[in-house]
Amino acid sequence: MTHHHAGHDHHHGHNHTGHAHHHAPANFSRAFAIGLTLNLGFVCLEVIFGYLANSVALLADAGHNLSDVLGLVLAWGASVLARRQPSSRYTYGWRRSSILAAFLNAIFLLVVTGGLAWEAIQRFSKPDAVQGEIVIIVAAIGIVINTVTALMFMSGRQQDLNLRAAFMHMAADAVVSFGVVLAGIGILVTHWLWLDPAFSLVISALIIVGTWQLLKDSFNLAIDAVPEAIDERAVKAYLAERPGVEQVHDLHIWGMSTTETALTAHLVIPDGHPGDAFLVHLCEALQAQFGIAHTTIQIELSSSACTCTLAPLTDHH
Repeated sequence: MTHHHAGHDHHHGHNHTGHAHHHAPANFSRAFAIGLTLNLGFVCLEVIFGYLANSVALLADAGHNLSDVLGLVLAWGASVLARRQPSSRYTYGWRRSSILAAFLNAIFLLVVTGGLAWEAIQRFSKPDAVQGEIVIIVAAIGIVINTVTALMFMSGRQQDLNLRAAFMHMAADAVVSFGVVLAGIGILVTHWLWLDPAFSLVISALIIVGTWQLLKDSFNLAIDAVPEAIDERAVKAYLAERPGVEQVHDLHIWGMSTTETALTAHLVIPDGHPGDAFLVHLCEALQAQFGIAHTTIQIELSSSACTCTLAPLTDHH
């Protein structure tokens, strides 16, 4: 009975979010397509002119933009996969792919950045002539392209870690291109060639700082940590205060994707099963108050031996 109802509730919760869900990625699909095209074109431009102008800062920016193109591909792929319907084998659908994409994105960005920083450090010992004008023009184009792309993801960044990754990338790029413009101007004015690798290093440091948080958030989601936005203690207290509930065991809250949260719990209710209405109401309340869309509740009548095996797990915390 309980079981059947929890399943029904899942359904109910799903319609609740499914609604917002199917709209969001559709608009972003266009954003991804435009962003990809602009950025790919720009990477080619930067590589060619970075090579001609002999600027490691431009090449650093190109490598960084290329990592973004890959990042966008990952994020786009994940947002498409996350909408695939569950099947008998993939009972959650492919939602988790959005978490993996954010995680891979962060790792990839850190690796590329490390390589560019190394190249810049090598450059300090033997600085080469750099064509400042080319650097300025190309990087200025970069500011425009990255700002436009970042703005397209602006609206989605609050709700979805995956879209936040895309937004962060693009915003970081705009800042980076601005730095490259400054380096170009600096080289023209002062003829200090070390400005080029120096800016390249500053860029690298900025990327690493920004990416670290993304790496941490996506890793936490990947290992089923309670999502940042949810206070586990508040949820537990809320469940414990429901009428008739004597104990809450085995409470788990985890991210099913970068946007959806699930919960399972055992409630000990000695007075007997509280009825389906209680469960429906509880699921709706968890959705409304904590944004938890998929709730499965198991009702137990006493804290007998069979539940006690699970109880210590939660008492440790």
